[in-house]
Amino acid sequence: MEGDKYEDGKLHPHHCGSFILISLALAHFISPRWLWFTVFVGANLLQSGITKWCLMESILSRIGVEK
Repeated sequence: MEGDKYEDGKLHPHHCGSFILISLALAHFISPRWLWFTVFVGANLLQSGITKWCLMESILSRIGVEK
């Protein structure tokens, strides 16, 4: 698909950034335990940078978002 954000590699960082900001807001307003979600997203980013495999990309491809 021409101009697809997923193909350009820009969709993944947008999702990660959104997840981090949302979890920080939830930690501030709801419960500090939401910081564990932030830790998970950060660990996933570190892991995907090292292995070149990302769980989010696998999930998106399974729900029908094409590369």
